[in-house]
Amino acid sequence: MRVLLAGASGAIGTPLTRQLIAAGHEVVGITRSPANAERLRTASAEAVVADVMDRENLLAALRDVRADAVMHQLTALGSVKLRDAMQGTNALRTTGTANLIAAARAVGAHRFLTQSIIFGYGYRDHGPHLITEDDPFGEPASGSVGPAIAALRSNEEQVFSADEVEGIALRYGGFYGQDSFFRMIINLVRKRRLPVPSSGGGFANFIYLEDAAAATVAALEKGHAGQAYNIVDDEPVRWADYLDALAAEVGARRPWRVPGWMLRPIPYLHAVMATSMRVSNAKAKRELGWAPAVPSYRQGIPLLVRANR
Repeated sequence: MRVLLAGASGAIGTPLTRQLIAAGHEVVGITRSPANAERLRTASAEAVVADVMDRENLLAALRDVRADAVMHQLTALGSVKLRDAMQGTNALRTTGTANLIAAARAVGAHRFLTQSIIFGYGYRDHGPHLITEDDPFGEPASGSVGPAIAALRSNEEQVFSADEVEGIALRYGGFYGQDSFFRMIINLVRKRRLPVPSSGGGFANFIYLEDAAAATVAALEKGHAGQAYNIVDDEPVRWADYLDALAAEVGARRPWRVPGWMLRPIPYLHAVMATSMRVSNAKAKRELGWAPAVPSYRQGIPLLVRANR
C-alpha cells in the first residue's frame, strides 16, 4: 500500500517508516521540517513539508498526492516543557485528527490508523483486572488529566465515525527505544532527578518502539475496521522496578523514593505514576498475528542502554 504517514520522523515514525518500506509499502511522510524531509528521502520515502494543524496548508501540500492509507503518529512530546507537550499533543489528537481525516479523503485513502494510548482507560488504580479492548475507554475525567482523556476520546471517535474510511486505533503502552525521549530519561535517572513514589507507584505497560512499529504494520495489513488494539509487551511492571532496572543498567543509584504528594506539583507525572493497570495484548496477537520480539523490560532495558551508549 501507499501510506501517508504523519509523524514519519518521530520516535515511532522512524522505525515505522523503515519497517513499512521493508514490508513492500510506499511511504509519503509529512513533516514540518525541510531537514527531516531530506532524511525521509534518504530513507527511501517521499516527503511532504506541511503543518497538520493548518488544514489549508496541509491540503494544498497534498494536492498531487495519492495514498491508500493514512497513519496519524503525531505528538508534541518533544517539547521542552511537559505542560506544553501535553497541550500540543491534545491539539494534535483533536484538531490534528480532523485535519488528517480531511487529508485522507483528499488523497483517496480508504484506511486510517491512529495513535492512541492505554491511559485512555483511565488514570486510576485498576487493581488486578486485566484490561482488554472491551473495557470503557475515554470516560470523562476531572482534574489535570481531563483534557488528555477528552482528546484521546475525540481522536478515536473521529477515526471510527469517519465516512468511507476504515478506522483503526492503536492503544500503545509507554514507548521506550532509541529516541531522544528515552535518552532524556536515562540522563534524568543518572542524575537522580526522576523520583518515584515511596509506594513504588502503580503497574505500567511498556512497548519497545521497534515492536510498536511492527504491530502498526500488521494492523495496516490485517486490522479490522472500527477496532482498537492494545499494543503492549507481555509483562506489566511497577514504576519503581522499571526505573531501578534502568538505574542499575546505567550504573546509577536507584531513584529517590518520595511521598506521593511530593509529585503533585508535576500533575501529569503524578497521575501517570499513581495509575496502575495490567493491559492485555491478546487481541493484537490473535487478530494481527503479532507478538513483541522484546516481551519485557527485562530484555529491553539492557538492549537499549547498550544502543544508547
